Amino acid sequence: MGKRITAAAGLAAIALTATACAGGGTSTPKSDNTGAKSSGSGTELAVPTGPVTITFEEAMTIGTLKPAMDKLVSDFQAKYPNITVKLQGDPDYGTMYTKEKAEVQAGNAPTIGQAYESWADYFQSAGKLVPISDLAGTDTPAEMSTFYKGVQADMKLPDGKTWMWPFNKSVLILFSNADMVAKDGQSTPKTWDDYASVLKAVSTNGVTGTTIDPGSATGATYGTQWFEILAEANGAKLYDADGTPHLTDPGAVKALQYLKDLKDAGALATGKNYPGETALGAQKGAFDISSAAGYGFENKTVGGKFKLGIGALPSGPAGAVNELTGTNIVMFSSATAEQKAAAWAFMKFIDSPAEQAQWSATSGYLPVTSQALSDPVMQDFVAKNPYVTAAVSELDTAFVLPGFDWIFKCQGYESTAIQEVLENGKQPSDALNTAQGACTAAKAQG
Repeated sequence: MGKRITAAAGLAAIALTATACAGGGTSTPKSDNTGAKSSGSGTELAVPTGPVTITFEEAMTIGTLKPAMDKLVSDFQAKYPNITVKLQGDPDYGTMYTKEKAEVQAGNAPTIGQAYESWADYFQSAGKLVPISDLAGTDTPAEMSTFYKGVQADMKLPDGKTWMWPFNKSVLILFSNADMVAKDGQSTPKTWDDYASVLKAVSTNGVTGTTIDPGSATGATYGTQWFEILAEANGAKLYDADGTPHLTDPGAVKALQYLKDLKDAGALATGKNYPGETALGAQKGAFDISSAAGYGFENKTVGGKFKLGIGALPSGPAGAVNELTGTNIVMFSSATAEQKAAAWAFMKFIDSPAEQAQWSATSGYLPVTSQALSDPVMQDFVAKNPYVTAAVSELDTAFVLPGFDWIFKCQGYESTAIQEVLENGKQPSDALNTAQGACTAAKAQG
């Protein structure tokens, strides 16, 4: 399987270090004469009338992501021919973050860039980001109210201010070999207990129910996110709003014990590089938990060999739980006033209902606004891909981890705990106790 962009935040995890950053500049508010009025007391930046070039550091460079990204840019430039958007494409999130940090340090940051919450916190702590209030004249722009609630919550950093604008968003869903499950007489699992029973039942004749990548100290994966979802579904709160970890919460221990029991029963295996997708396509696995945005990759891997089942994740004692994945867009403070105004117009444009419908139908990511669902392009896509209905409904409730710049480290410690339990036989409580200590130390270091 080739390299690809994933919605899992942890896949780009890099050890963060405190480095001095260069750059500066502030925006100059202009009168708004372009339509959307801000709901606060400030004034929204107007679209510039003269020629402006902005740069966008992004990683939508492979598969269907590239044409989807190119379409957003071409549509925008058709409407605003005086604004040129230059894409600075990167092959993966890790490369992108490394470049963004280096560019900021060198004083040649892009105008805007994709960023996970912890990246944004890193840049904002160094004073190198522009808050949305400087662009929209308010911390809560009118467009914000049209976004799904989970998306709205993800736009803020721990200081409570809006620093990010939504871009490629998704949640995790359950892919399956529907023919295999039906042939074995199993039903679609509604709860995580049901899911465990089905996995064990289908794990015969060379089939292992599911395969996950547990991640590592330097990178969380969908296996890590599954653990986080299980923990929250068991009633755990893994992190307080201030980032205090609770990795030894009984719900978290129960979640890791759940994975261990599946492994011990021969119903779960571990691997690397999207192993669940590979096993599913080879008909050696029955289920795979992955991002809704990965549908195109899953479908291609299956290749029509069987019916690809798609559904929402099962529920736990605390109800249905999902985790929001994907990045936002941030604006760097070194941009000129004209670039800030032009980039703000671009950011709003790509999140408009029509563009979100086109983006979602082409890329596989979910629209950030429910208004996109009324667009004919999106309606046609949903008719052919009914899984979207269940996926978008979870954008209102999906949780996100606190946006501190050391949270990726803690996810790495979670991944190590999962690995220690599933691959080295360590007890869940002991592994999570180690992770708790390491994460607490990372928080103390800031």
